[in-house]
Amino acid sequence: MIQDILWRAANKLRGSVDAAQYKEFVLGLVFLKYVSDTAGSVFRVPANARWEHLAAHTGGRVGALLDAAMDAIMRENPSLAGVLPRIFDRDNVDQDRLRELVGVIGDARFTGDARDVLGEVYEYFLERFARAEGKRAGEFYTPASVVTLLVEMLRPDHGRVYDPCCGSGGMFVQAGRRSPITVVGQEANERTWRLAKMNLAIHGIDPRGLGDRWADTFTDDRHPDLRADFILANPPFNMSDWPRREDDPRWRHGLPPRGNANYAWLQHIIAKLGPRGGAGVVLANGSMSSRLAGEGDIRRAIVEDDLVECMVALPPNLFRTTAIPACVWFLSRDKGRRKGQVLFIDARGLGTMTGRTERVLTDADIQRVAGTFHAWRDPGIKTKRGYEDTPGFSYAANLDEIRSRDHVLSPGRYVGAAGAGDDPAAEPPPDRIARLTKELQACLDESRRREDVLRDRLRDLT
Repeated sequence: MIQDILWRAANKLRGSVDAAQYKEFVLGLVFLKYVSDTAGSVFRVPANARWEHLAAHTGGRVGALLDAAMDAIMRENPSLAGVLPRIFDRDNVDQDRLRELVGVIGDARFTGDARDVLGEVYEYFLERFARAEGKRAGEFYTPASVVTLLVEMLRPDHGRVYDPCCGSGGMFVQAGRRSPITVVGQEANERTWRLAKMNLAIHGIDPRGLGDRWADTFTDDRHPDLRADFILANPPFNMSDWPRREDDPRWRHGLPPRGNANYAWLQHIIAKLGPRGGAGVVLANGSMSSRLAGEGDIRRAIVEDDLVECMVALPPNLFRTTAIPACVWFLSRDKGRRKGQVLFIDARGLGTMTGRTERVLTDADIQRVAGTFHAWRDPGIKTKRGYEDTPGFSYAANLDEIRSRDHVLSPGRYVGAAGAGDDPAAEPPPDRIARLTKELQACLDESRRREDVLRDRLRDLT
């Protein structure tokens, strides 16, 4: 498998390259191979940046050739200005290993469409880097099955698709596979922003939608007048250190607390929705029920504005970057026939363990959740069965029912008896221990967060 061959070759650089820049080295080379193979059809590529030229001149200091090639491509293609890495000609880079990696990539047999094959390689590497980096991977990678779920639920098939914290651009790549779209987004981390721009370009998506520089969404909103057709987002969970401005016009439903940005992200996203826009937002489970520091009042206001369309509780162990249990909020400004209703789906029993601590949603799982949503959302669509509440899995509630539960949005409060997938006896003991350990860690994290919030409030009173 070409991906495995390239990964083994790339690992030879590990140890001779700053860990924080390792992704840029490897993915930068993959991108360079892509633009060389597609020269003329996608990007303008001068002779000194062609792969055959580089391979023929590796006898000297190959890093200098690579940096010069990156410079040449950026000069010829304004949409890539400031994006490609120029980090190869450095004293701490093992030039012999770099030369070997260039040779392996050059000798690889890319069959079929170069864009498709190299795009798959790029995604494969992003996923492998996420595995290798653990918790640090959260800033640039959302598990593929979670992204697929969001895309299948929202079905972004036209207009502008927005992500205010786009990481390496995975949401855009999956959305772009359905239909031609215009992507708009931003990313606060410089290196991650560069990866995203390359990822979009390698998949044939215009990277200019990510702007000409990286920027924090809260302090430097690069799209102040945007009204998006679709929004896909996986913001940092329970972000406690965020720049809050009390007079920010985005806080239409209430001032989010200093100690947690969950409701800042939600309100920012709501502010960006067009008149018929829909959004899917991955957040920590606490966002569905917290009443701390005014969060319950903000949630009540959002629900009473009839913006919440569907809530999905995700299974544990999907995110290797955090132990915090997660959910997805689906928001809409146009709920059609479902005005005044919210669909609750408890998907905690779904997913397949691929190791002792990691779970993925299968295609069947994704289709079950998305199919349930669409059968409820659009009763006129052709399905084998129309929508029906399923005890332990799904329930359609009206606003009066939600009010009676104090606007708590946890699906488990609505769907009734748990299904067989939540039966502890059906879960192997090692998996149950791993799951419970993660849940305990999440509880401890939440306890520390609440303690920080209380400390902030006490400081405000003194």
